[in-house]
Amino acid sequence: MERDDGGGGGLFFRGLQNRSHEKTKLRTRKSTLYLSPQKSTGRCGDLSENIYLVLFIIALRICNCFLVQTSFVPDEYWQSLEVAHRMVFNYGYLTWEWTERLRGYTYPLIFASIYKILHLLGKDSVHLLIWIPRLAQALLSAIADLRLYSLMKQLENQQVARWVFFCQLCSWFTWYCCTRTLTNTMETVLTIIALFYYPLEGSKSMNSVKYSSLVALAFIIRPTAVIPWIPLLFRHFWQEQRKLDLILHQFLPVGFVTLSLSLIIDRIFFGQWTLVQYNFLKFNVLQDLGSFYGSHPWHWYFSQGFPAVLGTHLPFFIHGCFLAPKRYRIFLVTVLWTLLVYSMLSHKEFRFIYPVLPFCMVFCGYSLNNLKTWKKPALSFLFLSNMLLALYTGLVHQRGTLDVMTNIQELSYNNTNISSASVLMMMPCHSTPYYSHVHYPLPMRFLQCPPDLTGKTDYLVEADMFYLNPLKWLYMEFQNDSQLPTHLIIFSVLEEEISPFLISNNYERTAVFFHTHFPESRTGSHIYVYERKLKGKLNQR
Repeated sequence: MERDDGGGGGLFFRGLQNRSHEKTKLRTRKSTLYLSPQKSTGRCGDLSENIYLVLFIIALRICNCFLVQTSFVPDEYWQSLEVAHRMVFNYGYLTWEWTERLRGYTYPLIFASIYKILHLLGKDSVHLLIWIPRLAQALLSAIADLRLYSLMKQLENQQVARWVFFCQLCSWFTWYCCTRTLTNTMETVLTIIALFYYPLEGSKSMNSVKYSSLVALAFIIRPTAVIPWIPLLFRHFWQEQRKLDLILHQFLPVGFVTLSLSLIIDRIFFGQWTLVQYNFLKFNVLQDLGSFYGSHPWHWYFSQGFPAVLGTHLPFFIHGCFLAPKRYRIFLVTVLWTLLVYSMLSHKEFRFIYPVLPFCMVFCGYSLNNLKTWKKPALSFLFLSNMLLALYTGLVHQRGTLDVMTNIQELSYNNTNISSASVLMMMPCHSTPYYSHVHYPLPMRFLQCPPDLTGKTDYLVEADMFYLNPLKWLYMEFQNDSQLPTHLIIFSVLEEEISPFLISNNYERTAVFFHTHFPESRTGSHIYVYERKLKGKLNQR
């Protein structure tokens, strides 16, 4: 704008001078005449910077994907990849959530499409089935990262945007989660991209239809995704002058289209009309039956969950809350509102609050931008502490349940008498992935743990009955030798207790996999694979 004004002023001034002074005025305006090439150069510079930035973040998230080789929660397999595998290859296992129609097929359909393409191309190897969905999720997370950077560049300036971007990239929890096939990951990706189109003061990309469509899609994939958006939607409605038009011409049509799409997809795969979003909210929020899988005190998110997810970003987040402009108060309200709502539910997990982490990075970026002294030590501390934690949780902690699947894959493809092979996983239910990481109809079984939906007070799942007396359970379950599985998979803490059964039935340990440095009651530091040997083979050894 300043350059255009300067040019206009020069023309006006030149018209007031006589021709004898024209050359002089042209010389004084020489720098103004050459502003056009400078603009062009600046645009090329921005373009090249954007290309390099895009390539950098894509490469980083791909590396991120391959540097996360551990398991986090069962849902990253059982609510996405396992469902997709059954959709395409017609064998596998669906958990009780699917028989009760608490989950929708929209999210697994993404991975089922990938599986189908690989199958049609004849490239459906087990390794591609494992890694291609995760790479797809990594690319979506890279797009979200770029949108967050672009948004902050619009709202503030490049310097602030870079600090927010730095905080986003070096967050250990983002690194840990952003390439996993979790509904929470997709919820976070859609939240960031929707925020890019949300009507914020100073934003040049606001688009009510686009952002509401993304929010609606996030709601379809995971109904609790609407929780962080309640304050943002209310703010938009409150500030909108044409409130009726906003509802009738934007929110309602978007909601109708996305909900209809969800109903049609679920009708195809369930075989009946089902509103899974209502079932999900009824079970997890209204009835709070999620407490069956564990409960925490009301303050857990404030005292443990939120500080752990933020990690060493926490002091920068608090500092940034005092520095950020007033227009970002809505972000802070969103974070606090989400924590309060989730605090009212008994069952709590770190991943539930993952979608508000990008909001926190805005305040962390402001903190770094305003640091005057100790800036370099602060940056070094933030980067190193997060990367050490990210690499440990991504490469070391809880990796055994994935590593053991390679042993089962080898069993599937190398066993000369595959029809006689079978596997029993005597571990807490859903500890490992299943057929999505084997891709062979090998007979497998794990301990079941569906919640009680009938209201029984003395209800015990199969896993609980097993752990009450593992040895007794085994002898009662396998009274006939012909029923014994050829392979048993257990955590190391169980070995001593069931050793009489292992010895009497000629089981021999054939593989050991490290799992964690922090074993719990039912989860050991290592995973053992036991194979049943025939007596003739034992004597030969």
